[in-house]
Amino acid sequence: MISDAPHEATLFVASDAKGQVLTCQEGLSFWGGVDPETGVIIDAHHPNHEACLAGRIVLMPTSRGSCSGSGVMLQLARNGQAPAALVFREEEAILTLGSIIAGRLFDRPVAILRLSNTLYDDLSSADEAEISNGRLQFNGRAIDLCSPDAQELTLSATDQSMLDGEGGKAQKIAMEVLCLMAVAQGATSLTDVSRAHIDGCILAHDANLDFAEKMHQMGAQTCIPTTINAISVDRENWQSQGVVQEFGSKASRLADAYVNMGAKPTFTCAPYLLDDAPAEKEPIGWSESNAVIYANSVLGARTQKHPDYLDLFIAMTGRAPKTGVYLDENRRPDCEVHVELPETFDDALWPMLGWLAGAKSPNGIPVLTGLEAASPTADDLKALCAAFGTTSAAPMLHVRGHTPEGALPPQEGASRLGITKVDLARLWQDFNTAGDKVDLVAIGSPHASLTECRNLADLLEGQRCHDNTKTIVTIGRSVLATAKKEGIIERLCKAGVQVIPDICWCSITEPVFPTAAATLMTNSGKYSHYAKGLTGRSIRFGSLKNCAEAATNGVASNRLPDWLIS
Repeated sequence: MISDAPHEATLFVASDAKGQVLTCQEGLSFWGGVDPETGVIIDAHHPNHEACLAGRIVLMPTSRGSCSGSGVMLQLARNGQAPAALVFREEEAILTLGSIIAGRLFDRPVAILRLSNTLYDDLSSADEAEISNGRLQFNGRAIDLCSPDAQELTLSATDQSMLDGEGGKAQKIAMEVLCLMAVAQGATSLTDVSRAHIDGCILAHDANLDFAEKMHQMGAQTCIPTTINAISVDRENWQSQGVVQEFGSKASRLADAYVNMGAKPTFTCAPYLLDDAPAEKEPIGWSESNAVIYANSVLGARTQKHPDYLDLFIAMTGRAPKTGVYLDENRRPDCEVHVELPETFDDALWPMLGWLAGAKSPNGIPVLTGLEAASPTADDLKALCAAFGTTSAAPMLHVRGHTPEGALPPQEGASRLGITKVDLARLWQDFNTAGDKVDLVAIGSPHASLTECRNLADLLEGQRCHDNTKTIVTIGRSVLATAKKEGIIERLCKAGVQVIPDICWCSITEPVFPTAAATLMTNSGKYSHYAKGLTGRSIRFGSLKNCAEAATNGVASNRLPDWLIS
């Protein structure tokens, strides 16, 4: 046997494992990309679609997509369908945190490793591997695994008191996990954050409920202002919407657990639309991928893309690992993505650009150039950031001429890539493989803004939604209240649109999601990416105007938009 140098292989979560090797060439979002009950990849856009991760040694460069992947990881670990081990070659936080929680609170850890590029490539060629007694074994080789030491962190006196349990058992656990994650992310200390946003409040599986109620029973309380993401039901009205009692009750308990721990019942996946949005350079502790990317990119605030569950620990301590884009030097772009801007275009351009930018730069921070002459609205940038988060693991991007740090020079040696009209046309076609009959128009992923609601009302003015096409807008409570005052909700309802607060399309379930709908249409690049795996339905994509036309006509055009035709 050959023993390799220990620094080439780090074991972040210890657990003995043995299984067949499965190498994913691309990162994967476990939320929306992996069935939490079976471990099967359901992301229709992923090259390993329909492969089963359960019981295998799974390699991928890093994870990507939703912060909620940690919850899926916990659910898989608890029901025995998790990978035997996850092996990365780059920094990874979301699935690592899920495994830490699985071991720390539920005694079901999943081994997490990070390997050097050479060792990673060697392992990817193996058929089978084993992890035991602090060693990785494959193809007749035995590699000693080293473990990070949380005691190397520099802690403040307050940090140490929380770590010593002076604030109670729940806060002690929170600080212990924060320290482990800090070391895993290469931090040497923690940093203060002014506010938090909780993402793990969707009842996608029982793991989220069990975690929240367990922490509440231990006495967990937030110590900084904390908002809550969209939940799985319309909290005040679900009992009249046909929602199954058991599901509605559990979803309400999950939301209430976080409110009882001190979070505000905002129930929105777009906290940046609230009146007190973060300021430029303000250090915050947010989860929810689209919110994190918007806060960093458009607002110029500072936050890592924190995994679900770690968001609560940050809210309980007011501290986060001082690493990543909390540091100015890590906010510079890793690559330039030059956009061949069409002469004319509509709002459908921006989510497609976000999706393509993430696909071009799946792990690093890009700066988009070529858009200097465009005039993106806040809604355009919202759509851009949300779609970017589905295909990239990065917590932010820059748009030259339009975002606060868009003028930052790229890192030395940064690559230069491009997005052409051909790329846009191809993605449009990929997003529109369904037939032309539309059963459901889905607006609000992320939650619709006030201007988005107003624009939709204008487009539907004097018209009525088709009898066979349900049109639903999901929205945050704050925007809903203002839209009611302005009469926008009345106008939408008059046109036959249903407006639902608290839930969003990534958490909606039947029967609120129309059971009979076979094809949905959306203006969201994020939902276009995830909806097939989440709902099993066929997808159509288009601009807000295209969606309004489908809402009234019941059909979507099969032609490319004029601005994409050469």
